[in-house]
Amino acid sequence: MASTEGLVPITRTFLASYYDKYPFQPLSDDVSRLSSEIRSAANDLLSEFPPTQGERILVDEADCQPPHKIDENMWKNREYIEETIFLLERSNWPEGLKQQSTPEDVEFSIMLGQLKDKLYNALKILESFQSKNADHVFNTVMTYLPQDFRGTLLRQQRERSERNKQAEVDSLVNAGGSIHDRYALLWKQQMDRRRQLAQLGSATGVYKTLVKYLVGVPQVLLDFIRQINDDDGPMEEQRHRYGPPLYSLTTMILSIQLFVLLSWERFGTRKLKKEQITVLEQAVDVYTKEFERFIGFISEVFANSPFFISAEVAGALEERKNDDYKEISVPAGKTYEVLLTVDTINSYIAWDFSLVQGKMNMDIGFSLEFISSSGEKTLMLPYRRYEADQGNFCTFMAGSYKLIWDNTYSTFFKKVLRYKVDCIPPVTEPLQSD
Repeated sequence: MASTEGLVPITRTFLASYYDKYPFQPLSDDVSRLSSEIRSAANDLLSEFPPTQGERILVDEADCQPPHKIDENMWKNREYIEETIFLLERSNWPEGLKQQSTPEDVEFSIMLGQLKDKLYNALKILESFQSKNADHVFNTVMTYLPQDFRGTLLRQQRERSERNKQAEVDSLVNAGGSIHDRYALLWKQQMDRRRQLAQLGSATGVYKTLVKYLVGVPQVLLDFIRQINDDDGPMEEQRHRYGPPLYSLTTMILSIQLFVLLSWERFGTRKLKKEQITVLEQAVDVYTKEFERFIGFISEVFANSPFFISAEVAGALEERKNDDYKEISVPAGKTYEVLLTVDTINSYIAWDFSLVQGKMNMDIGFSLEFISSSGEKTLMLPYRRYEADQGNFCTFMAGSYKLIWDNTYSTFFKKVLRYKVDCIPPVTEPLQSD
């Protein structure tokens, strides 16, 4: 298990300085030029033949801005590439083109095969990048987890979850789902993964119980996976730096798909002109080269980007958020108690508390006692008065432990107690004597 001592999650400020070392060479001017030309060609087809209901959905999508998230754009590029490959398969050509009645049609069909191959290669590169990136993130996270059965359980759970997700996709395809339907499901599954990470980081939802048994998971790791995708979190800097070129490529491949779709539907009455074929060929060539360059670049950036940085680099650690602590008023002459159940010996009971002080400093009594199954009480930590205290106690018996804050000695003054307590099961096996 790698140490996280002295580390904090990456921040947007840190990523900004890190990304300064990785400037992306701007996309070729041909991207914007050819995107505009092929969209103009698609609009010419639409002006002569109004879109069908199915075409209208794609036209509306092409009229919208690309998604904001980097990973959603990756999935969109995969979808549009695969849709275009589908259209370029010979079985989906217009009937007039399949007949290849002219030398021009034969030449065009050869070129279509070449375009399909280029797009297929780009698709495989993107799929490989997504797979490797997901494995890299998971494996990096796992290095900071306890290297025992708990890590094994997490790996098994991930594998089982991914098998279930793949089975869900297979079921959709076997039921006749379209490429668009499949990618809508894949993106939903991706968002489910992100929500589960946030739940793990916050120890909520299905992970509330899991985290209890994963004691030993560094808090810095939980903070990282909770904060990483916040709207103004570290990934927003990534979107700011590298989003614009990816957005342009997303727009370009969608325009290519739209143009091919409209051309096939109208091929019987309006064959493509030579200049339109040239624009299509150039657009696919430029898109695949620039997209593969972007994927190669971003792969290097992601592979070298740290998850954690030292507190010195990040600056002084922010004070723990107030909602990490509870605040209670202990009336004069009363006590306040917290009962913790310990299931395993050698667990630790930890506490951190202080009094909210006014014009005069006050203190409060504090003690810890064990309550057996028969109700018998045994004092574990003797009574003592504190203004504040932070400590822990290693248990040698399973059962109930009561933390007691005592204000019975005060006749007039209530005490405002700010506290946090926790029960931490054993993280390591006890050392064996020789």
